[in-house]
Amino acid sequence: MSEQHGGSVLQAFTGLSSEEIEILAMADRFAQKEVYPLAQRMDDEEWWPTDIFPKIGQTGYFGVTAPTALGGAGMDLFTSGLILQAISRWNHALGLAWVAHENLCLHNILRNANAEQQQRFVPGMCKGELIGALGLTEPGAGSDALGSMRTTARREGGHYVLNGSKLYITNGPIADVLLVYAKTDKDRGAQGISAFIVEKDFPGFKVAQKLNKMGFRGSQTGELVFEDCRVPAENLVGGENRGVKVVMSGLDLERAMISPICLGIAERAFALALDYARQRKQFGRPISDFQMVQAKLADMYTRVESMRLFTYQVLRAATVIGEDGGGRGEIHKLTAAGVLYVAETMNQVLNDAVQVHGGSGYIWESEVNRLYRSIKLLEIGAGTSEVRKMIIAKELLAS
Repeated sequence: MSEQHGGSVLQAFTGLSSEEIEILAMADRFAQKEVYPLAQRMDDEEWWPTDIFPKIGQTGYFGVTAPTALGGAGMDLFTSGLILQAISRWNHALGLAWVAHENLCLHNILRNANAEQQQRFVPGMCKGELIGALGLTEPGAGSDALGSMRTTARREGGHYVLNGSKLYITNGPIADVLLVYAKTDKDRGAQGISAFIVEKDFPGFKVAQKLNKMGFRGSQTGELVFEDCRVPAENLVGGENRGVKVVMSGLDLERAMISPICLGIAERAFALALDYARQRKQFGRPISDFQMVQAKLADMYTRVESMRLFTYQVLRAATVIGEDGGGRGEIHKLTAAGVLYVAETMNQVLNDAVQVHGGSGYIWESEVNRLYRSIKLLEIGAGTSEVRKMIIAKELLAS
């Protein structure tokens, strides 16, 4: 098969343009060389490699959606998703840290912050010199993140004073810049929430603890505390009591960007299972000769390809969301459905991958075991599977 013909077939199979195929391939090569060697130690020790974000920034894999004038690549959300897919194939913990920085923080700042705020923070984040995080979830406010939010902010002269805490915050222990939500008008409920850019050296802000996780180990997760934390008024994002708009538009994009992580993990698990089935011998034959193993491989392949199609469909749709287009309607339903399907299908793929590996897959240090331990977070984070179903049903019944 000629290279040109092979490329056209790949485009037809994946729905990617030739340029997108090359972007994915380049990101894959970078991830295999630079981030895969870090994965085992990150998992073993909950270790964070301090030099990897600047290296990613130097390579141009941060600020994908940021304009070139701010140090970004000036590309779209779909391209960002392809890069995340590649990174997650080789080091899903780093993929999670990447998306918390790139999408949850940097892209949200691009969509909602004013020009002065963008100029202050985006160039450093594109270079990987500043690490970003999103502070939404609280100890008593998970699925009901807006209605149960207890973190408050009150205006005192040229500052807002924040009090409260945030929990399960990806990149929290290492973040330099955090997009944090707090209630500025408790009487207005979710409509009284505001968004703030908090910098790590602000007085009254601290990391209370770094959390030790079952999966995605090495991606730093923590509890953040705000005790009379003074945030300059110029760090208010999008206007007072307008944070719900920032939250809802960001949540749909977050769900769209969770799916490439699932896809990357499933792709890697399938590759490992296929390779193991060819090499592992029982009864004098490779286990790939046995029909039960072949059936699992066929199921895994089919599921991975269905994940790919749904992931790309949702990313395409999310790429064209306007600033006021999130949090309702078709895109709200589609992003919820996409991540619901992809996360739960990944569960099936990983279950079969471990089964193909047999006893070796049950050993903690094995790569497929590391992948298997990632399953539950992606069925919980960015809204649980149950919340995703509630969103889908609500939008279906409202139409």
